Amino acid sequence: MADRRPITVEDLWALPRVGAPPPSPPGAPLLVPVTTYDMEENRGRTRLWLVPPDTRNAGAGGRRDDAVALTASDASSHSPRWSPDGTRVAFVRAPGERDAAARFGDEGQLYVMPIDGGEPERLTDLPFGVATPRWFPDGRRLLFLSEIFLEAPDPADTGRRKQEIADEPVKACVSEDRYYRDWDRWVTDGRRHHVFMFDLDTRTLTDLTPGLEGRFNHLDLDGSIAVAPDGREIAFAAVRSKPPHDPVLVGVFTVAVPAKGRVPRPRAVLSRAYAYGLRPIYSADGRWLLLGAGRDPYAWSEPTRLVLVDRGDRSVTTLAEGWDRSAGGWTFADRGRRVLVTALTEGRTGLYEIDISRARQRSRAEPREIARGGSFGALSVVGDDVITTESTIRRPAEVVAIPRDGGRRRTITGFTTPIMKTIDVGRVQDLTFTGARGEKIQTFLIHPPDSAPGSKSKPRPLVHLVHGGPHGAFSDDWHYRWNPQMYAARGYLVAMVNFHGSVGWGHEFARSIRGSWGELPAEDIARVTDALVARRLADPRRMALAGASYGGYLVSWIASQTDRYACIVNHAGVCDFQTQFASDFTQGWPQSAGGDLWSDRDGLDRFSPIRHAHGFRSPMLVLHGERDYRVPADQARTIYGVYRAMKKPARLVVYPDENHWILKPRNSRHWHGEVFDWLDRWLKRAR
Repeated sequence: MADRRPITVEDLWALPRVGAPPPSPPGAPLLVPVTTYDMEENRGRTRLWLVPPDTRNAGAGGRRDDAVALTASDASSHSPRWSPDGTRVAFVRAPGERDAAARFGDEGQLYVMPIDGGEPERLTDLPFGVATPRWFPDGRRLLFLSEIFLEAPDPADTGRRKQEIADEPVKACVSEDRYYRDWDRWVTDGRRHHVFMFDLDTRTLTDLTPGLEGRFNHLDLDGSIAVAPDGREIAFAAVRSKPPHDPVLVGVFTVAVPAKGRVPRPRAVLSRAYAYGLRPIYSADGRWLLLGAGRDPYAWSEPTRLVLVDRGDRSVTTLAEGWDRSAGGWTFADRGRRVLVTALTEGRTGLYEIDISRARQRSRAEPREIARGGSFGALSVVGDDVITTESTIRRPAEVVAIPRDGGRRRTITGFTTPIMKTIDVGRVQDLTFTGARGEKIQTFLIHPPDSAPGSKSKPRPLVHLVHGGPHGAFSDDWHYRWNPQMYAARGYLVAMVNFHGSVGWGHEFARSIRGSWGELPAEDIARVTDALVARRLADPRRMALAGASYGGYLVSWIASQTDRYACIVNHAGVCDFQTQFASDFTQGWPQSAGGDLWSDRDGLDRFSPIRHAHGFRSPMLVLHGERDYRVPADQARTIYGVYRAMKKPARLVVYPDENHWILKPRNSRHWHGEVFDWLDRWLKRAR
């Protein structure tokens, strides 16, 4: 369109990022968290907005003028939860310009705010702040997570210990455990999340998990705790294995909430036959506890199953046991008679319904599909609607209402509309090609914005984006780190192949690469490339591969096997299977990689790119975060060093303050500049 322009990195970071609203009490508006970023300040802030759940005042594209900001713009407020009576909101707030001084001013603390006016009240001043608040049904108490030191479990003692550690000249990290680092932090200092209860009347704080040594998943804290509808019990998910954590096992536990006196010990919900449990929730009638679970601690491709626990007799039922999908998110509906669940399905998110009574009688009965995305976020139920967020490759997330009877989906918010109406995005095709083993391989193909359907333009330079995981997938969603529209805007044809190993096509398809990471996925990409060249869509002289994590591995493996690609972009990729034992999580690595160092080194080396370095010819850009413990940054330095020793073109970019992901606005702007300069350098000239 003449009045629109291709998207830029500034646009990407200027777009508001809309989160899914938490469950709302009857008659209450939706509580929508919206994060905006400031490139100059190099940070983001989240603000909470009240939005009516209907769409009567929504204009074109869902934009509306009746959304009301609940929290101020000078401080970041997140993790909101409605009080049971709908008069107050609890949330976590980072320090703002107008906040009163606190001892631990850099930590997010617990606040409560009335919605009919008035200032938010800070309830805590804890050494490591708070996370994921939940209300008790009486509206007089709140549950949340906060970290303490095991050697100083009282919060006041933890505060003193925190300062002592900061002042100590020796910063050594010491461990005898297999699990000693997690994502971007060491976990050797004895810090652990505990579950606390705060009484609003007495202002007292109670640790409901004294003595707990297991860690919580800091990347999924929001789903870690729940309160029973009668307020007499809580549930939480935490590591249940003991040192040396070989293997790491995660359990779901319940704790009875005492009226007074000593807190009882947590009680495990699942037997030890389960390797992990996660995200427990209670049904509104109090009968059921629902969670996700899996049995094999070494199988990265194992799907997450839904497990229903009867709180009366403690019996356990696996819902939809024969369903060949992995549960992503779940909630109850109809006071516990039904379960709503999302699952990645053939490149999109499916929303499904399970009738509990029927599922308990027929354990292998599959869920009924209600809707197919796009990509859906967290779920809540308002009347006959499911409220969530939805995004696609062509548009960022907004809040939507999905009728459970299969009616028309309605867009509720339009926070991104003002920017998106100025941007010309490329058209998207959902294509199927024949891949390895003669099996069908789904691919999203994104065209440059100036490409019209049916036009006979010249073949375009092709960029393959290669997803991570390895058991991930490209879905029809708006991605803020690997956004294909950013590449299409520069004139590239973008292919996103869901090769063997991807999730959403069944368990066997996902596990087909176990022990042979490079074989089938590389053939799938080669066959899709052949087809795009044969259709005169892609210019065979100007093609590139770009991937991160497992995607960085796969582009490195392909680079060792062929020189048909003019250049490679490798972000945080595994190149050396032997030194990947320095990862923070090596459990299941020998099984996934195909061997080990002590009994099957040939198997380990079989698909390790660095063992096939003689084949490296395509110029490679290598990017990494120094704080990446999942794929340690020495992986980047190794492949870059080999390239330079072989006198092959290569470029190394390392971000000292980033982890496995590039999260800071200015770093992202620099990262995109490096990537696009590299692609332009090698693709915008004939080979």
